[in-house]
Amino acid sequence: MLNLQIHHTQGRFVLDVAFEAPGTGVTALYGPSGAGKTSVVNMVAGLLRPDTGRICVNGLCLFDSEQGIDLPPEKRRVGYVFQEGRLFPHLSVRSNLTYGMRRTPADLRFVDFDEVVSLLGIDHLLARRPAGLSGGEKQRVAIGRALLTSPAMLLMDEPLASLDAARKAEVIPFIKKLAGHVSIPVLYVSHEPAEIRALATHMVALQDGRVTASGTPETLLTKDALASPWDAAEAAFPLAVS
Repeated sequence: MLNLQIHHTQGRFVLDVAFEAPGTGVTALYGPSGAGKTSVVNMVAGLLRPDTGRICVNGLCLFDSEQGIDLPPEKRRVGYVFQEGRLFPHLSVRSNLTYGMRRTPADLRFVDFDEVVSLLGIDHLLARRPAGLSGGEKQRVAIGRALLTSPAMLLMDEPLASLDAARKAEVIPFIKKLAGHVSIPVLYVSHEPAEIRALATHMVALQDGRVTASGTPETLLTKDALASPWDAAEAAFPLAVS
């Protein structure tokens, strides 16, 4: 279970967010640009400190302002996949994949290298450098690198935003397969309804720094408050993913 209650003021923007999400599967943070989605993810990762609140993941408390708990990012066991792969250009795919894994104590590792490589379909890429990869391949490697740290939670901040429709359609099945394979929560940021429909089991809608709705994508699709933006965005970005 992800339990999150945070309050943060930055300039004139006030983030006041509280929600609970399942301890496994994909929870999508949905909302327009400027809603506060990335700020929430960065606070979970420990890259941004809330003014007050509490963040706990499956019994592990990452932040609690009342109890004085604020684990540094490296102690949170959180894997982070950004919009761009951010791979090390001088390292091979294999070395990129094992970079974080080598820094995870052996007794905390629960993800197998060969298993992840097979799951993401990147075994034929191991000897290449990032410059020789397509955008979709880079993102699959970035996902594998984050997963191989054996994280307690996986954060994905619009990981498909830099890809065209064809590459998105290529990567989504791998993310879907991954989410069904590992027993950790995945917090997935997106403003693309088709991505959420294809991937998420739970959804939290944000607007102006606050939660406007929380539930399953199927349930929230019926709400008048979300129907129009979903329909408009899906018309612009149709994806057929089984």
